[in-house]
Amino acid sequence: MVLAELQDVHFTYAYADTPALKGVTLTLEQGMLHGIVGLNSSGKTTLCGLLRGIVPSFHHGELTGRTTILGRELADWNPDELATTIGCVFDNPFTQISGIRDTVFEEIAFGLENLGVAREDIITRVIQVIEQLGIEALAEKNPNELSGGQRQKVAFASIIAMDSDVIVIDEPTSQLDPEASEAVFEIIAGLKKLGKSIVLVEHKIDLVAEYADTVTVLHEGRVALTGTTREVLTDPRLRSFGVTPPQVTELAERLAASGRPLSRVPVTRAEAVELIGERMREEVGGGYRTA
Repeated sequence: MVLAELQDVHFTYAYADTPALKGVTLTLEQGMLHGIVGLNSSGKTTLCGLLRGIVPSFHHGELTGRTTILGRELADWNPDELATTIGCVFDNPFTQISGIRDTVFEEIAFGLENLGVAREDIITRVIQVIEQLGIEALAEKNPNELSGGQRQKVAFASIIAMDSDVIVIDEPTSQLDPEASEAVFEIIAGLKKLGKSIVLVEHKIDLVAEYADTVTVLHEGRVALTGTTREVLTDPRLRSFGVTPPQVTELAERLAASGRPLSRVPVTRAEAVELIGERMREEVGGGYRTA
């Protein structure tokens, strides 16, 4: 089943002079991790808002074109129903914490309480999520006193506890260091293994390359490129839209320029290790070594 289908979608925020989305046509399949990349103000957050229904129900403006979410026209969705169907993790973990709960355990339970889930079921689900994410040490801590990386884990825990089949994640590592970023992506990888449909906006392209099934590049409100992760991240037009290829892809380009091309262009670290090893074995077999 198709997760979302957009056909010639335009959206202009109320009181804005120019559209945030301009003729976007895009299909996202269920059960996949879809990476959304692009420069600031390219339309990424607006696209996320549209998928969640807060555009235009909360962020008002003029919306044209056709948007279908899980087989239903966007206009046919009750905003509250869509909000419980599609979970969301924000870019700033400090804004996702409710601020009214004294412990992480209570914070994770907050959304389930709002849905009217039975108390026994809430306790069971929260314990399961805490164990799943390995955050037992945080359970009794005050969520308002956590670090950014810890808060982001709690934000994920709150969404996972809701058990949404679709999760929209908007730049979850924007305020995190590399170690915390890797931890967050391990959580995302776990969600992917569970069969969740994930739409991920992320500016750390190397992490997108490692985990995404597809990548869509937005540029000035339009879809500039879309396809499999490999197709998009090795496309020679990528830089023209302000997106830098993964480091291993750039390395392959430099090797090719020096006359030592790899058999194919890698986009992940594992691929690069394999292909460079293959190249070195060829060179040794050919009778010469490099320093």
